[in-house]
Amino acid sequence: MKKTAIVTGASRGIGYAIAKQLGKDGFNIVMVATGSKEKNIDAIKQLEEDNINVHYVQADVSCHDDRLKIVNEAISRFNRIDVLVNNAGVAPLERKDLLEMSEESFDRVLNINTKSNMFLTQAVSKQMIAQEAIEKRKGVIVNISSCSSVVSSTSRGEYCVSKAGISMLTTLYADRLASEGILVHEVRPGVIATDMTSKVQSKYDKLIEDGLFPIARWGTPEDVANVVSALVSDKFMYTTGNYIDVDGGFHIKRL
Repeated sequence: MKKTAIVTGASRGIGYAIAKQLGKDGFNIVMVATGSKEKNIDAIKQLEEDNINVHYVQADVSCHDDRLKIVNEAISRFNRIDVLVNNAGVAPLERKDLLEMSEESFDRVLNINTKSNMFLTQAVSKQMIAQEAIEKRKGVIVNISSCSSVVSSTSRGEYCVSKAGISMLTTLYADRLASEGILVHEVRPGVIATDMTSKVQSKYDKLIEDGLFPIARWGTPEDVANVVSALVSDKFMYTTGNYIDVDGGFHIKRL
């Protein structure tokens, strides 16, 4: 039986790389993004050209009805959900000092990055529990958080808080779902070359040049996708609630 993976924020960047890699791994792909299908038709066609069976769902993960729509369309099209990759997320619209952060910005980032993760995982988990296990497992959930879950950036505090929340959600759901045959993992990307980081490219170019990262290069979306691919394979059957840093060794404390 062919397995199915939902990937949110899948039209570009890390999400697109994950969707492509899991598709190459043999999964049906439910590609979720906020834009219209027409807007993202090139990305869809690129997957189809790689013989990936893809179903596009236009949805805002911060909306309750849209979260249910994602689950319902996945089941309607492919009959089951084997993998959920919670990748969709946003940065603050404007970087501001912690003492100047607005409540509106905090609410927006936490709503999209953390609350959406909580409740889409809840909805998908219920579906996974109800379906038959394949290879002693009913499903795998992978949360894409960030090195910012544990690294302070006082000019974008709301983003750090939102990603720290995802780390705890990983722990909570791993604990709750292990007995149901569902495994939960977290991936913490570092400085990855995407649209989000392109706005501060010169800053990170200098940090890389100055030796802040042991592996002295930008990370790529494919670096993250390869880790997700491994986590949802049958190679991690006795592991849950853990995280993997994909950050070029940035997490290493050095003297």
